[in-house]
Amino acid sequence: MMTALGLMSGTSMDGIDAALIETDGEGQVVMGPSLSLAYSHDERDLLRRALADALPMERRTERPGGLAAAERLVGRRHADLVGDFLRTHALAPDDIDIVGFHGQTVLHRPLLRLTVQIGDGQALADEIGIPVVHDMRAADVAAGGQGAPLVPAYHHALVQAAGLGGPVAVLNLGGVGNVTYLDGAQDPIAFDTGPANALIDDLMLERTGAAMDKDAGYALAGHADEAVLAHLMAHPYFDEKPPKSLDRNAFSREAVASLSTEDAAATLAAFTARSAAASRRWLPRPPALWVVCGGGARNPAILDFLRRETGAGVRTADDVGWSAAMMEAQAFAYLAVRSLKGLPLTFPSSTGVPRRLTGGVLARPLRNRLSA
Repeated sequence: MMTALGLMSGTSMDGIDAALIETDGEGQVVMGPSLSLAYSHDERDLLRRALADALPMERRTERPGGLAAAERLVGRRHADLVGDFLRTHALAPDDIDIVGFHGQTVLHRPLLRLTVQIGDGQALADEIGIPVVHDMRAADVAAGGQGAPLVPAYHHALVQAAGLGGPVAVLNLGGVGNVTYLDGAQDPIAFDTGPANALIDDLMLERTGAAMDKDAGYALAGHADEAVLAHLMAHPYFDEKPPKSLDRNAFSREAVASLSTEDAAATLAAFTARSAAASRRWLPRPPALWVVCGGGARNPAILDFLRRETGAGVRTADDVGWSAAMMEAQAFAYLAVRSLKGLPLTFPSSTGVPRRLTGGVLARPLRNRLSA
Protein backbone atom coordinates (compact mmCIF):
# COMPACT_ATOMS: atom_id res chain seq x y z
CA MET A 1 0.00 0.00 0.00
CA MET A 2 1.18 3.51 -0.81
CA THR A 3 0.07 6.87 0.53
CA ALA A 4 -0.87 9.12 -2.38
CA LEU A 5 -2.16 12.68 -2.61
CA GLY A 6 -4.23 13.58 -5.65
CA LEU A 7 -4.57 17.14 -6.95
CA MET A 8 -7.34 18.13 -9.33
CA SER A 9 -8.27 21.42 -10.98
CA GLY A 10 -11.17 20.68 -13.30
CA THR A 11 -12.73 22.31 -16.34
CA SER A 12 -15.13 24.25 -14.10
CA MET A 13 -12.04 26.21 -12.93
CA ASP A 14 -13.53 26.98 -9.53
CA GLY A 15 -10.50 25.82 -7.57
CA ILE A 16 -8.28 22.89 -6.63
CA ASP A 17 -9.04 19.77 -4.62
CA ALA A 18 -6.49 17.68 -2.71
CA ALA A 19 -7.37 14.19 -1.43
CA LEU A 20 -5.27 11.58 0.32
CA ILE A 21 -5.74 7.84 -0.12
CA GLU A 22 -3.88 4.65 0.70
CA THR A 23 -3.94 2.18 -2.17
CA ASP A 24 -2.18 -0.65 -3.92
CA GLY A 25 -3.26 0.81 -7.26
CA GLU A 26 -5.61 -2.12 -7.77
CA GLY A 27 -8.53 -3.23 -5.59
CA GLN A 28 -7.57 -1.72 -2.23
CA VAL A 29 -8.47 1.89 -1.49
CA VAL A 30 -8.65 3.58 1.92
CA MET A 31 -9.91 7.15 1.72
CA GLY A 32 -8.23 9.79 3.84
CA PRO A 33 -8.64 13.52 4.46
CA SER A 34 -9.12 16.19 1.84
CA LEU A 35 -8.88 19.95 1.41
CA SER A 36 -9.90 22.48 -1.22
CA LEU A 37 -8.61 25.85 -2.35
CA ALA A 38 -10.90 28.22 -4.26
CA TYR A 39 -9.55 30.35 -7.05
CA SER A 40 -10.20 34.06 -6.62
CA HIS A 41 -12.25 36.00 -9.15
CA ASP A 42 -9.06 37.42 -10.71
CA GLU A 43 -7.46 33.99 -10.87
CA ARG A 44 -10.50 32.52 -12.63
CA ASP A 45 -10.38 35.41 -15.07
CA LEU A 46 -6.74 34.64 -15.87
CA LEU A 47 -7.55 30.96 -16.44
CA ARG A 48 -10.52 31.83 -18.65
CA ARG A 49 -8.31 34.10 -20.74
CA ALA A 50 -5.82 31.24 -20.99
CA LEU A 51 -8.53 29.08 -22.58
CA ALA A 52 -8.96 31.67 -25.32
CA ASP A 53 -5.19 32.11 -25.74
CA ALA A 54 -4.79 28.34 -26.13
CA LEU A 55 -7.13 28.05 -29.13
CA PRO A 56 -4.46 28.59 -31.82
CA MET A 57 -1.98 26.16 -30.22
CA GLU A 58 -0.53 23.47 -32.45
CA ARG A 59 2.21 22.14 -30.13
CA ARG A 60 1.94 21.17 -26.48
CA THR A 61 4.98 23.19 -25.48
CA GLU A 62 3.68 26.52 -26.78
CA ARG A 63 2.56 29.12 -24.25
CA PRO A 64 0.99 31.97 -26.26
CA GLY A 65 -0.59 35.04 -24.70
CA GLY A 66 -1.31 34.68 -21.01
CA LEU A 67 -0.66 30.93 -20.84
CA ALA A 68 2.75 31.29 -19.24
CA ALA A 69 1.30 33.47 -16.47
CA ALA A 70 -1.59 31.04 -16.03
CA GLU A 71 0.84 28.14 -15.76
CA ARG A 72 2.79 29.93 -13.04
CA LEU A 73 -0.47 30.59 -11.20
CA VAL A 74 -1.51 26.92 -11.43
CA GLY A 75 1.84 25.76 -10.06
CA ARG A 76 1.91 28.30 -7.25
CA ARG A 77 -1.63 27.62 -6.08
CA HIS A 78 -1.18 23.83 -6.19
CA ALA A 79 1.96 24.19 -4.05
CA ASP A 80 0.03 26.45 -1.66
CA LEU A 81 -2.69 23.82 -1.31
CA VAL A 82 -0.20 21.02 -0.64
CA GLY A 83 1.46 23.15 2.04
CA ASP A 84 -1.92 23.92 3.62
CA PHE A 85 -2.86 20.24 3.47
CA LEU A 86 0.31 19.14 5.24
CA ARG A 87 -0.07 21.76 7.96
CA THR A 88 -3.80 21.10 8.46
CA HIS A 89 -3.28 17.37 8.89
CA ALA A 90 0.06 17.54 10.75
CA LEU A 91 1.93 15.69 7.99
CA ALA A 92 5.45 15.97 6.65
CA PRO A 93 6.39 15.58 2.97
CA ASP A 94 7.99 12.23 3.79
CA ASP A 95 4.58 10.94 4.96
CA ILE A 96 3.35 10.99 1.36
CA ASP A 97 4.83 8.57 -1.19
CA ILE A 98 3.54 10.20 -4.36
CA VAL A 99 1.45 13.11 -5.61
CA GLY A 100 -0.82 12.79 -8.65
CA PHE A 101 -0.99 16.17 -10.42
CA HIS A 102 -3.55 16.69 -13.18
CA GLY A 103 -2.82 20.32 -14.01
CA GLN A 104 -5.32 22.62 -15.71
CA THR A 105 -6.67 21.58 -19.10
CA VAL A 106 -6.66 24.51 -21.52
CA LEU A 107 -7.03 22.62 -24.81
CA HIS A 108 -8.18 19.13 -25.72
CA ARG A 109 -8.16 18.10 -29.39
CA PRO A 110 -7.48 14.39 -29.47
CA LEU A 111 -8.25 14.05 -33.19
CA LEU A 112 -5.18 16.24 -33.73
CA ARG A 113 -3.31 14.22 -31.07
CA LEU A 114 -3.14 17.36 -28.96
CA THR A 115 -4.05 17.77 -25.31
CA VAL A 116 -2.63 20.52 -23.10
CA GLN A 117 -2.66 20.61 -19.29
CA ILE A 118 -0.68 23.54 -17.94
CA GLY A 119 1.29 23.10 -14.74
CA ASP A 120 4.99 22.28 -14.38
CA GLY A 121 5.23 18.91 -12.63
CA GLN A 122 8.96 19.16 -11.96
CA ALA A 123 8.63 22.65 -10.47
CA LEU A 124 5.81 21.41 -8.23
CA ALA A 125 7.88 18.43 -7.05
CA ASP A 126 10.78 20.76 -6.26
CA GLU A 127 8.48 23.12 -4.36
CA ILE A 128 6.70 20.53 -2.21
CA GLY A 129 9.52 18.02 -1.80
CA ILE A 130 7.42 15.03 -2.85
CA PRO A 131 7.66 12.97 -6.07
CA VAL A 132 4.97 13.96 -8.56
CA VAL A 133 3.36 11.99 -11.38
CA HIS A 134 1.97 14.39 -13.95
CA ASP A 135 1.01 14.65 -17.63
CA MET A 136 -1.18 11.55 -17.44
CA ARG A 137 -3.18 12.14 -20.63
CA ALA A 138 -0.38 12.71 -23.11
CA ALA A 139 0.70 9.11 -23.75
CA ASP A 140 -2.85 8.03 -24.51
CA VAL A 141 -3.44 10.88 -26.97
CA ALA A 142 -0.07 10.32 -28.63
CA ALA A 143 -1.03 6.66 -29.15
CA GLY A 144 -4.29 7.63 -30.85
CA GLY A 145 -6.61 7.56 -27.83
CA GLN A 146 -9.00 10.27 -26.68
CA GLY A 147 -6.99 10.94 -23.51
CA ALA A 148 -10.26 11.01 -21.59
CA PRO A 149 -11.91 9.95 -19.43
CA LEU A 150 -9.05 8.94 -17.14
CA VAL A 151 -11.03 8.20 -13.98
CA PRO A 152 -12.67 4.84 -15.00
CA ALA A 153 -9.90 2.70 -13.49
CA TYR A 154 -10.67 4.26 -10.11
CA HIS A 155 -14.43 3.92 -10.60
CA HIS A 156 -13.89 0.23 -11.32
CA ALA A 157 -11.97 -0.27 -8.07
CA LEU A 158 -14.68 1.49 -6.04
CA VAL A 159 -17.59 -0.40 -7.61
CA GLN A 160 -15.85 -3.76 -7.15
CA ALA A 161 -15.01 -2.97 -3.50
CA ALA A 162 -18.58 -1.83 -2.80
CA GLY A 163 -20.03 -5.00 -4.31
CA LEU A 164 -22.59 -3.05 -6.35
CA GLY A 165 -24.52 -5.52 -8.48
CA GLY A 166 -25.87 -5.19 -12.01
CA PRO A 167 -24.68 -2.70 -14.57
CA VAL A 168 -23.64 0.51 -12.81
CA ALA A 169 -23.01 3.89 -14.42
CA VAL A 170 -20.73 6.28 -12.55
CA LEU A 171 -21.52 9.75 -13.90
CA ASN A 172 -18.95 12.42 -13.21
CA LEU A 173 -20.34 15.93 -13.66
CA GLY A 174 -17.50 18.43 -13.58
CA GLY A 175 -17.20 21.05 -16.30
CA VAL A 176 -17.87 18.27 -18.81
CA GLY A 177 -19.84 15.09 -18.08
CA ASN A 178 -18.42 11.60 -18.47
CA VAL A 179 -19.86 8.18 -17.78
CA THR A 180 -18.17 4.94 -16.74
CA TYR A 181 -20.16 1.77 -17.38
CA LEU A 182 -19.20 -1.15 -15.15
CA ASP A 183 -20.56 -4.68 -15.25
CA GLY A 184 -18.53 -7.33 -13.47
CA ALA A 185 -14.82 -7.73 -14.12
CA GLN A 186 -14.78 -6.47 -17.72
CA ASP A 187 -12.80 -3.36 -18.60
CA PRO A 188 -14.79 -0.16 -18.04
CA ILE A 189 -16.62 1.44 -20.95
CA ALA A 190 -16.31 5.19 -20.69
CA PHE A 191 -16.73 8.40 -22.68
CA ASP A 192 -17.77 12.02 -22.33
CA THR A 193 -21.54 12.45 -22.33
CA GLY A 194 -21.87 16.18 -22.96
CA PRO A 195 -21.77 19.38 -20.93
CA ALA A 196 -22.09 19.38 -17.16
CA ASN A 197 -21.41 22.43 -15.00
CA ALA A 198 -19.39 24.54 -17.44
CA LEU A 199 -22.36 26.01 -19.33
CA ILE A 200 -24.35 26.64 -16.13
CA ASP A 201 -21.36 28.20 -14.37
CA ASP A 202 -20.65 30.47 -17.34
CA LEU A 203 -24.31 31.50 -17.46
CA MET A 204 -24.32 32.37 -13.77
CA LEU A 205 -21.11 34.35 -14.04
CA GLU A 206 -22.43 36.30 -17.01
CA ARG A 207 -25.91 36.96 -15.64
CA THR A 208 -25.39 37.23 -11.87
CA GLY A 209 -21.66 37.47 -11.19
CA ALA A 210 -21.83 34.28 -9.11
CA ALA A 211 -19.53 31.34 -9.88
CA MET A 212 -22.33 28.75 -9.92
CA ASP A 213 -26.06 28.14 -9.46
CA LYS A 214 -25.75 27.33 -5.77
CA ASP A 215 -28.15 24.55 -4.71
CA ALA A 216 -29.80 24.95 -8.15
CA GLY A 217 -31.70 27.96 -6.81
CA TYR A 218 -32.24 29.40 -10.29
CA ALA A 219 -32.81 26.09 -12.10
CA LEU A 220 -35.41 24.89 -9.61
CA ALA A 221 -37.29 28.19 -9.99
CA GLY A 222 -37.36 27.90 -13.79
CA HIS A 223 -38.75 25.64 -16.49
CA ALA A 224 -36.78 23.76 -19.13
CA ASP A 225 -37.59 24.90 -22.64
CA GLU A 226 -38.25 21.77 -24.71
CA ALA A 227 -37.70 23.48 -28.05
CA VAL A 228 -34.30 24.74 -26.95
CA LEU A 229 -33.47 21.31 -25.50
CA ALA A 230 -34.28 19.65 -28.81
CA HIS A 231 -32.00 22.12 -30.58
CA LEU A 232 -29.17 21.44 -28.12
CA MET A 233 -29.59 17.67 -28.41
CA ALA A 234 -29.28 17.94 -32.21
CA HIS A 235 -25.53 18.52 -31.79
CA PRO A 236 -23.64 15.95 -33.92
CA TYR A 237 -21.56 14.82 -30.95
CA PHE A 238 -24.45 12.74 -29.63
CA ASP A 239 -24.56 10.62 -32.80
CA GLU A 240 -20.84 9.86 -32.67
CA LYS A 241 -19.91 6.39 -31.48
CA PRO A 242 -17.52 6.11 -28.54
CA PRO A 243 -14.70 6.41 -27.83
CA LYS A 244 -15.18 10.14 -27.80
CA SER A 245 -14.31 13.11 -25.61
CA LEU A 246 -15.01 16.81 -25.41
CA ASP A 247 -13.26 20.11 -24.97
CA ARG A 248 -14.84 22.42 -22.37
CA ASN A 249 -15.87 24.83 -25.12
CA ALA A 250 -17.50 22.26 -27.42
CA PHE A 251 -21.00 23.54 -26.57
CA SER A 252 -22.39 27.08 -26.49
CA ARG A 253 -24.98 28.64 -24.20
CA GLU A 254 -26.13 30.88 -27.07
CA ALA A 255 -29.30 28.77 -27.44
CA VAL A 256 -30.56 29.96 -24.03
CA ALA A 257 -29.65 33.63 -24.55
CA SER A 258 -33.28 34.72 -24.94
CA LEU A 259 -34.52 32.83 -21.85
CA SER A 260 -34.79 34.22 -18.33
CA THR A 261 -31.95 33.27 -16.03
CA GLU A 262 -34.19 30.79 -14.23
CA ASP A 263 -35.41 29.11 -17.42
CA ALA A 264 -31.91 29.17 -18.94
CA ALA A 265 -30.46 27.45 -15.86
CA ALA A 266 -33.26 24.87 -15.86
CA THR A 267 -32.78 24.20 -19.57
CA LEU A 268 -29.02 23.72 -19.19
CA ALA A 269 -29.51 21.45 -16.17
CA ALA A 270 -31.96 19.38 -18.22
CA PHE A 271 -29.47 19.33 -21.10
CA THR A 272 -26.80 17.89 -18.82
CA ALA A 273 -29.18 15.15 -17.66
CA ARG A 274 -30.64 14.38 -21.07
CA SER A 275 -27.25 14.12 -22.74
CA ALA A 276 -26.11 11.78 -19.96
CA ALA A 277 -29.24 9.64 -20.36
CA ALA A 278 -28.71 9.56 -24.13
CA SER A 279 -25.38 7.80 -23.53
CA ARG A 280 -27.38 4.59 -22.87
CA ARG A 281 -27.60 3.96 -26.62
CA TRP A 282 -23.88 3.14 -26.60
CA LEU A 283 -23.96 0.83 -23.55
CA PRO A 284 -24.46 -2.97 -23.59
CA ARG A 285 -27.33 -2.78 -21.09
CA PRO A 286 -29.23 0.09 -19.43
CA PRO A 287 -27.62 0.82 -16.07
CA ALA A 288 -29.70 -0.22 -13.07
CA LEU A 289 -28.00 2.43 -10.95
CA TRP A 290 -26.43 5.81 -11.70
CA VAL A 291 -23.93 7.07 -9.13
CA VAL A 292 -23.29 10.80 -9.60
CA CYS A 293 -20.10 12.54 -8.52
CA GLY A 294 -18.44 15.88 -9.19
CA GLY A 295 -19.99 19.30 -8.69
CA GLY A 296 -23.17 18.22 -10.47
CA ALA A 297 -23.96 15.88 -7.58
CA ARG A 298 -24.74 19.03 -5.57
CA ASN A 299 -27.26 20.25 -8.16
CA PRO A 300 -30.70 18.82 -7.25
CA ALA A 301 -32.18 20.02 -10.54
CA ILE A 302 -29.75 17.88 -12.55
CA LEU A 303 -30.40 14.89 -10.30
CA ASP A 304 -34.18 15.28 -10.66
CA PHE A 305 -33.93 15.55 -14.44
CA LEU A 306 -31.64 12.50 -14.54
CA ARG A 307 -34.16 10.40 -12.60
CA ARG A 308 -36.90 11.39 -15.05
CA GLU A 309 -34.74 10.80 -18.13
CA THR A 310 -33.37 7.39 -17.10
CA GLY A 311 -36.17 5.90 -15.00
CA ALA A 312 -33.39 4.21 -13.00
CA GLY A 313 -31.97 4.58 -9.53
CA VAL A 314 -29.90 7.74 -9.07
CA ARG A 315 -27.67 8.19 -6.04
CA THR A 316 -24.80 10.51 -5.28
CA ALA A 317 -21.35 9.17 -4.54
CA ASP A 318 -21.80 10.32 -0.95
CA ASP A 319 -24.91 8.14 -0.70
CA VAL A 320 -22.85 5.02 -1.40
CA GLY A 321 -20.02 5.95 0.97
CA TRP A 322 -17.68 7.56 -1.55
CA SER A 323 -16.90 11.25 -1.99
CA ALA A 324 -18.82 13.15 -4.66
CA ALA A 325 -16.64 16.22 -4.24
CA MET A 326 -13.25 14.52 -4.06
CA MET A 327 -13.70 11.67 -6.53
CA GLU A 328 -11.42 13.10 -9.21
CA ALA A 329 -8.70 14.19 -6.79
CA GLN A 330 -8.73 10.70 -5.27
CA ALA A 331 -8.64 9.21 -8.76
CA PHE A 332 -5.44 11.04 -9.66
CA ALA A 333 -3.83 9.82 -6.46
CA TYR A 334 -4.87 6.28 -7.47
CA LEU A 335 -3.63 6.75 -11.04
CA ALA A 336 -0.28 8.05 -9.79
CA VAL A 337 0.26 4.77 -7.92
CA ARG A 338 -0.78 2.78 -10.99
CA SER A 339 1.66 4.81 -13.07
CA LEU A 340 4.52 4.02 -10.68
CA LYS A 341 3.65 0.31 -10.86
CA GLY A 342 3.36 0.27 -14.64
CA LEU A 343 -0.34 -0.61 -14.50
CA PRO A 344 -2.65 0.62 -17.27
CA LEU A 345 -4.36 3.98 -16.85
CA THR A 346 -6.48 3.77 -20.00
CA PHE A 347 -8.21 1.04 -21.97
CA PRO A 348 -9.47 0.54 -25.52
CA SER A 349 -13.01 0.54 -24.12
CA SER A 350 -12.56 3.90 -22.38
CA THR A 351 -10.38 6.09 -24.61
CA GLY A 352 -10.09 4.03 -27.79
CA VAL A 353 -6.35 3.63 -27.34
CA PRO A 354 -5.21 0.55 -29.33
CA ARG A 355 -4.12 -1.34 -26.22
CA ARG A 356 -4.17 -0.98 -22.44
CA LEU A 357 -1.73 1.80 -21.75
CA THR A 358 0.10 3.16 -18.76
CA GLY A 359 1.12 6.81 -18.68
CA GLY A 360 2.32 9.73 -16.63
CA VAL A 361 5.69 11.37 -16.10
CA LEU A 362 7.53 11.01 -12.79
CA ALA A 363 9.22 14.12 -11.41
CA ARG A 364 11.51 13.62 -8.42
CA PRO A 365 12.14 16.67 -6.22
CA LEU A 366 15.52 18.33 -6.50
CA ARG A 367 14.91 20.32 -3.33
CA ASN A 368 12.49 20.26 -0.43
CA ARG A 369 11.16 23.65 0.58
CA LEU A 370 8.12 22.49 2.60
CA SER A 371 10.18 20.35 4.98
CA ALA A 372 12.82 23.02 5.48
